[in-house]
Amino acid sequence: MQDPLRQFKAEFFKALAHPARIKILELLRDGELSVNELQARLEIEPSGVSQQLAILRSRQIVESRKNGTSVYYRVRDPQVFELLDVARRIFGNSLTNTQSMLAQLNEEQAQLSRRKTRRTRASS
Repeated sequence: MQDPLRQFKAEFFKALAHPARIKILELLRDGELSVNELQARLEIEPSGVSQQLAILRSRQIVESRKNGTSVYYRVRDPQVFELLDVARRIFGNSLTNTQSMLAQLNEEQAQLSRRKTRRTRASS
């Protein structure tokens, strides 16, 4: 399929498709952080942090700046946070629906148990 815009979108979403990368973006919501700060907060190996940052950088989701021996990262476009917020709302709606279905399932199970108990008593 030769569709550069859709390909770009797919690659953008692929860059977001990893828990560590989502966590990095969440950590950067309040402003830039150094690689060392990200490593400490993520509690993963330095090579893993570097790999995840490289993917975000290659999709131009984050950008870096060097200050002495430290490298700092920040989100390039704050609209990324709006996207994450929308995703959170979508997931929240999904969980709400799941909770409703679970409550309904539990109620049906309770009704079946009550019927079974009544039948057992009636047959005794």
